[in-house]
Amino acid sequence: MSAIYHNSMAALDKFVPNKLRPLWQHPAGPKTVFFWAPIFKWGLVVAGISDLQRPVDSISIPQTAALAATGVIWARYSVVIIPKNYSLLSVNSFVAVTQLYQLFRAVRYQQSLKAAA
Repeated sequence: MSAIYHNSMAALDKFVPNKLRPLWQHPAGPKTVFFWAPIFKWGLVVAGISDLQRPVDSISIPQTAALAATGVIWARYSVVIIPKNYSLLSVNSFVAVTQLYQLFRAVRYQQSLKAAA
């Protein structure tokens, strides 16, 4: 499988314009998982933003807390690894922010229920 990948990348190298070569050759560029993993993780951000319309009583606090923690942990990790991966930092920051906001909404709702009772 690795040979197929390397042969494919070698064939694609010929078609990359000179202006895009620095990005193409970068250690966190399109030839690596460091590029594609954050690209696909933007789906979590889109899902998190669409969940902002979700009724607050249907928010799972454990799930939201886990996603928020994941965002924070991976955002931190993205700046201590070599090469630094700012794409990973940005996507995980967005995941953390959207989930922390959802967590705030859910906790505030739970507190309002306790205060009403």
